[in-house]
Amino acid sequence: MPFYHKLGKIPHKRHTIFKKTDGSLYYEQLFGTIGFDGMSSNLYHEHRPTQVKEIKKQYSVAPKIAKANNMTSYRFRGFQVPTENDYLESRKAVLTNSDCTIILAAPKQSQTDYFYKNTDADELIFIHKGSGKLRTHMGNLDFKYGDYLLIPRGIIYKIEFDDEDNRLFIVESRRPIYTPKRYRNWFGQLLEHSPFCERDLRRPEELETHNEKGDFLMKIKKQDEIFDMVYATHPFDVVGYDGYNYPYAFSIHDFEPITGRVHQPPPVHQTFETDAFVVCSFCPRLYDYHPEAIPAPYNHSNIDSDEVLYYVDGDFMSRNDIEAGHISLHPAGIPHGPHPGATERSIGKKSTEELAVMVDTFKPLQVTEEAMKIADETYHKSWVE
Repeated sequence: MPFYHKLGKIPHKRHTIFKKTDGSLYYEQLFGTIGFDGMSSNLYHEHRPTQVKEIKKQYSVAPKIAKANNMTSYRFRGFQVPTENDYLESRKAVLTNSDCTIILAAPKQSQTDYFYKNTDADELIFIHKGSGKLRTHMGNLDFKYGDYLLIPRGIIYKIEFDDEDNRLFIVESRRPIYTPKRYRNWFGQLLEHSPFCERDLRRPEELETHNEKGDFLMKIKKQDEIFDMVYATHPFDVVGYDGYNYPYAFSIHDFEPITGRVHQPPPVHQTFETDAFVVCSFCPRLYDYHPEAIPAPYNHSNIDSDEVLYYVDGDFMSRNDIEAGHISLHPAGIPHGPHPGATERSIGKKSTEELAVMVDTFKPLQVTEEAMKIADETYHKSWVE
């Protein structure tokens, strides 16, 4: 994140002696990305964070591709993804390319037996159903319906759910995820025209520190494989840290929509960005107020990007027969727009209650076998009058 955060105990200067009450040392760790050029934090541990006792097994979780080269528009019925007890087993990759993977998950149980670390990608987890606590080695965050959880690569975490009814929309990004640069000044502060500001971003405020030795199972994802490793000390042994690299939460309900006299283009909904894709939030808002405005979006061509829209809640003005949990995929190269009748229905309407998350990728997305299990293969015909 482009602003500074400090939590727990830290020494006055970096890379200097930092002693416990018994005279022994805390162990410093630089936790950063893009070599030494990206966001980073300095962490201080009770024990050396390097103690691996055993590597137990290794197995692939790579998405299985059904359509590597796709030009078909699809609707996927997301709530048909089956529930699973285990959090990692519940994650079903539906769309993927070399920059990102889009995942649906319906976990019933909290992580209890292991810790998880994704070294391949930042994770953006949207909470569609459920509530609970994200526990990390850099502090904890409570979450509920409508929250985005941004977990930078390398964060060690567990997720605790309050009950069994949970639905997650997850974007794994092999590029760091940032707030959009057009919302920030040259110091990194979010500008006045940004649809959210720093006070909307919830940083960890509860640091959970364990000083324990034993056998602690860590599941580490690297190059689409999971490595089961046994650590000699509890992974949550950080007594303090400071810097710019940490997990945080942002509620879609805190996004303030940008409106105008005529229909605004999708970039006004942008919430996060990488150099390979963007994430947008479509939120309840007033419609365009020109006396002859057409609130429905105009037909447009995806020449440079695939468009994925995840429908969360409310009335989806531009689509027919869409329900919560559905995902639409409109691949680059073909135009798309409102369903027949949607343009006419929108005229004269004053507002919308729709809630949705959009991901636009600049490389084509491959459709997985998991996606085809929940696909409506006639969706591309739904514009025929």
